[in-house]
Amino acid sequence: MSRGAPKPPPPRKLTFATNSVRNTTFAEENNKFYYEIVTRFWHPHLTKINKYDYEARVVNCVAEIEDQPKKDVKVRFNTPDAEGEWMRASDFIKNDGFGGVGGTFTEDDGTEYRWGTHNRHLQLVKADDEDNLPVAEYHPHKRHFGVWRMSSRAFLEVKPEACDALDKIIVSYLLMERRKRQAKIKVKLETN
Repeated sequence: MSRGAPKPPPPRKLTFATNSVRNTTFAEENNKFYYEIVTRFWHPHLTKINKYDYEARVVNCVAEIEDQPKKDVKVRFNTPDAEGEWMRASDFIKNDGFGGVGGTFTEDDGTEYRWGTHNRHLQLVKADDEDNLPVAEYHPHKRHFGVWRMSSRAFLEVKPEACDALDKIIVSYLLMERRKRQAKIKVKLETN
């Protein structure tokens, strides 16, 4: 009896500890993938993205986002040995004429990814995918009866083929979510 093709590995489910984009963790249930997003009160404009290396049992700062008032948002990607060069966030994730929230970034291997919204939730697709199948998708938290305690936490679901770009996916998600929240605040201010 033929078993057919092997079943593809399941997507990674990185659950958020809080709904903040400045202080939270993204972690799998077994902590194999564990990211800590930290903005210290003594550096309120600098957010560090730390990754826990499960095998070596060390924490590395893989990226930083600097958001100074009245200045361009900057980002840099670090290696365990050295800090990277700062670049404008708009150079990392290009808006490319999208009307609302969205943008594209390129992974080190040349793969281009595009963030967009579907049913008001962020989705990441490969730019050259004609079917627009998401390789990463944000799922918001849910509350009991819509107002009480959370019944399930928000999570980012990442397909295995995109896991090599996970550091950049997390940083780009944080930038996109910040942009989305700022756009929402701007709309509220304009309507009042």
